Amino acid sequence: MRQYDGSRISLVVASVVLLAAVFGLRYGLLEAGAFPLDCGESLAEGLGPWCATKWLLVQSFLDQRLGWLSFACGVAAFVLRYRPLAWGGWFGGLAGLVLYSFDPSAVGALLSLLVLARSGPQRRRGEEEAGEEPDRGLRVQRLG
Repeated sequence: MRQYDGSRISLVVASVVLLAAVFGLRYGLLEAGAFPLDCGESLAEGLGPWCATKWLLVQSFLDQRLGWLSFACGVAAFVLRYRPLAWGGWFGGLAGLVLYSFDPSAVGALLSLLVLARSGPQRRRGEEEAGEEPDRGLRVQRLG
């Protein structure tokens, strides 16, 4: 039986919790009609808490903003190999896939998942097997 490290288990658990929350938001509140129908068109008209929440959700749907945020986080995380950005891209991508921002969310989530799935010990183990010394971030310049 293959041993899984804690980061992969936490990725799965956090993803399941997020998906449950997003599906609850979409089907339990948005499509069930739980938000008021007579909300104003802008924040300037003064919104109550339910109308403000509805307005923020609708703003995230327009122009697929949630998906583009996931895409930007995913690309940045992939290029910089920065895990916190990858978490943002993964969570934003999952939420965007459920909340109407399919195309950019899918790419952002996959790029983020590539960063999150890559673990440090596996890479170092491969370098040691190849006879190379693992890169510890310190470089020694040899003279002569």
